[in-house]
Amino acid sequence: MQTYKYRAIAQDGTTINGVIEAYDEFEAVNEIRKSYAVVESITPLDKKRRINIDINEPLWVSNKTLSLTANQFFIMLKAGLSMSRTIELIADQCDDKLMRRYLRASAQDVAAGYSLSNSLEKNGKKIPAVFIETVRAGEESGTLEQSFQSLEVYYSRADKMQKKVRSALTYPILVLLIAVVVIGIVMVVLVPRMTETLQSFGTDLPLITRILIAISDFFVDFWWLVLLIIGALALAIYLFGRTERGRMLYSKLRFKIPVIGKITRFNAAAQTANTLSTLLAAGLPVTRALEIVSRVVDSRCVGKELNEAIVKLEGGMSLGEALKDSLYLPSMLIEMITVGESSGMLEDTLRTIGLYYGEEATAASDKALSLLEPIITIILGVVVGFIVIAIYVPIFSMSSGVAGSY
Repeated sequence: MQTYKYRAIAQDGTTINGVIEAYDEFEAVNEIRKSYAVVESITPLDKKRRINIDINEPLWVSNKTLSLTANQFFIMLKAGLSMSRTIELIADQCDDKLMRRYLRASAQDVAAGYSLSNSLEKNGKKIPAVFIETVRAGEESGTLEQSFQSLEVYYSRADKMQKKVRSALTYPILVLLIAVVVIGIVMVVLVPRMTETLQSFGTDLPLITRILIAISDFFVDFWWLVLLIIGALALAIYLFGRTERGRMLYSKLRFKIPVIGKITRFNAAAQTANTLSTLLAAGLPVTRALEIVSRVVDSRCVGKELNEAIVKLEGGMSLGEALKDSLYLPSMLIEMITVGESSGMLEDTLRTIGLYYGEEATAASDKALSLLEPIITIILGVVVGFIVIAIYVPIFSMSSGVAGSY
């Protein structure tokens, strides 16, 4: 519920200032008009913001939390509990502080007679649109339990995929970070000391050693410039990526990068099929479901194509026909959509093809990650080999010269 401050004029012409609690401005105005003739102004009152920030509160609602929450809703509603009591119980059991706060706020609204989807939309700023719209579709079609069951499956798969990728990337990234730190210490600390020793002999140093010394001197003298350039470049990339043009450009580039492009295409196909299947199973019409998918799909390019397909659907085309000229979705996905529409089994077809492309994306990711470790090892081997050779070549040369003089 939201608190509003208002100024109204009573029947006798006096000005009244007051506050009222309501779900939204429309309800607040209607309630005020029951007592006063004219509502002059109404403004929402922001709740006092806490200065202290809870660092333990998550920045977003995780797929695991969404899956667990959907499963709890399915079980409790199937057992016959009322919606308001169900929300209270789930909120009390929820370990995620962000989701718990959203649910407690929604429990008050639902107890006052409002729908769960509208309450989550108002209170749950970081709850995905797919979750909220699927709940809304379930409420409208009377299949809320099935909607929560579909959401549990959907977010459970997403959580497993996310954990698998994160686990596979942890080791290569850790190795790379350690290698960068070690090489940085060698270039900034070890090489300058070796340089002083080598130059004290007064002999001409080999080209490879002079190159190493020049690189080391640059990092010692201009390390701040290197960090500044990297920081400025990262900031420029980030800011450009926040623009519509930047998002679209980065999205297109991901499809064109070798190996990454294949994974991106499979992920986009899996996400489109799985999300569309979940929304259609909840009872949403195809145009509404497609509009939601276009907003939540990770690829901006695919989102734009899906959004353009809505116009074609409204013009009388089938979904398969509307997506026929897609540049980013696999042709097999579109063909299977056409088959699903023809057979009247679009939801099941999308669920099957979504599972297929999810497995293909996982396999392609595993293959790419398996190649990442040896590639990193080879690159580090070349760098370390260059440093070792540059240091030891002059030492061997001087040793040979000393031995020859005897």
